[in-house]
Order: sequence, then structure tokens, then C-alpha cells
Amino acid sequence: MSAHSHSPGQQQPAPQPLPGVNAIIAVGSGKGGVGKTTLAVNLSLALSKMGFKVGLLDGDVYGPNVPLMLGTNEQPKVMGENHISPIQAHGLKVISVGFLNPGDKPLIWRGPMLHSIIRQFLGSVEWGQLDYLIIDLPPGTGDVALSLIQTVPLTGAIVVSTPSDVALQDARKAIEMFRQMKVDIVGIAENMSYFVCPHCQHEVDIFSRGGVEKTAAQFDLAFLGSIELDPEIRRAGDSGSPAVLKGEDSPHAKSLFAFARKVVTRVDEIKASAPAGVISIQ
Repeated sequence: MSAHSHSPGQQQPAPQPLPGVNAIIAVGSGKGGVGKTTLAVNLSLALSKMGFKVGLLDGDVYGPNVPLMLGTNEQPKVMGENHISPIQAHGLKVISVGFLNPGDKPLIWRGPMLHSIIRQFLGSVEWGQLDYLIIDLPPGTGDVALSLIQTVPLTGAIVVSTPSDVALQDARKAIEMFRQMKVDIVGIAENMSYFVCPHCQHEVDIFSRGGVEKTAAQFDLAFLGSIELDPEIRRAGDSGSPAVLKGEDSPHAKSLFAFARKVVTRVDEIKASAPAGVISIQ
């Protein structure tokens, strides 16, 4: 936690609501490799399939994988002074650093550059009217997450973890960060929860399933569900056609839609209990 960002006497500018955006949800994780982007992308697409207007901001400036998962490397159009038009992909409005830096060149960002690119993505992109803006955060609890929380009023945050002890230890740090920053936590989701043997349909607990649900209870947080370790979910993401595009009846998408529905319920609860005037109104 960078203490200097909250030193007494140094007034942070208040987060500015995004006009026309009804709910802003950050998807974070304590560590990399837990499938946070996979869940952020599939959540966005599931919400869109459920009839909501959805934007997806790829805030993972170090490893912007959203373009690959959505199968597009279009360049966003710059419209006049400081206005960026987001890419349209599978019904979503999307922006990512990956569109600005296509290919495999590594991105080397300094702190201030990160702050300014996140601010630009929030302030200069023409999001229009959205029910949900989903923000895929970089893993961990570093500068980008802090910058984002200070720039825009988040409706809430989702923490993604696998059930392994190491991932859970890091997930707890992410939970503490959001709590310290006074961000409501929508809940935590258990990704790569179990593996279904394709031959005998037996469920195998590779990472000791259930750890995330226990952590949710321990921290008094909502448990948003278990998403199985499914090679098809990974393959679909790698090929630019995420699993939920096959619809709610697809066996590979059922748990992802169930997760999205829990998110909708929790976001409605958070908005209902927020004091009037705190959350941006359309």
C-alpha cells in the first residue's frame, strides 16, 4: 500500500463519476495466473447476453490479454481532442492497452504513465450509456489498482482466487486493499475449482476445492460461485471466442452464467444500500 497517496494534508481529488455509466465493477486478484481476465471477459459477455449494455476496460497494463480473448486487434479511433471511440467486440464496448501496443513487445511503464493511461481510459473513452463497466485490474495490490480506485467511484470489486492456499493468501491481501480503500466487495469467486474427468465425469479437486467459500465466510463476504478447471473455457478464450458465447445451455458456460447472475444480484444489493448521491446516476 503506498502510504504517500493518503498522507495527511495532501488532498486526493475526489473520484469523478462517469456520466451514463450505472455500475463500475473492478475484477481483481491477489496474484497472477488465477484466471481473473478469463472471468472478467466471460462476465462481461454473459451480462451482455442477459440484455445489459456492457463496457470492458482492460486495466491490466502489464499483460493486456483482453484483445486476444475477444479475437480482435482493431485500433481504437481517436475522435478529435481527447476522445477515444472504444472497439466493439461481440456486443461489448472495449478498450485495452493491447490495442495501442499490438504484438508481443513488452510494455515498460513507469508509475506516472500508468496513472495517466488509466485516467485517459476512464475520462476520454466515449462509453455512452452502460449498465455495467467491468474493469480488469492487473494482479496484486499495486499502483494501477490504487490509481483506478482514486480516479473513479467503483460500485464494487470482485476478487478472483483459485482454492490453493497460496492464491487464497494473496486474495486476502486484495480483500484488505479494497476494504482499506472503502470499496464495497461484490464477493469472491473460486476459479479452477475442480476438474471433471471427460471419461468418467468424476470431479477431481486439483487445488483443494472449497477454500474460497471458507474465506468468503471468514471475511463475511458473498461467495459468487465455483468455476471448474475446464480445458474448453481456456481453449475458447485463447481462440478469441469465449465460452459464454455458446449460450447458457452449453455445459462449459453454465457456471459462468451462474456467476454473472450472482454478480447482478449483489450489485443491486450494494446500490440499494448506498446512501443517496454516492453512486453515479444515469
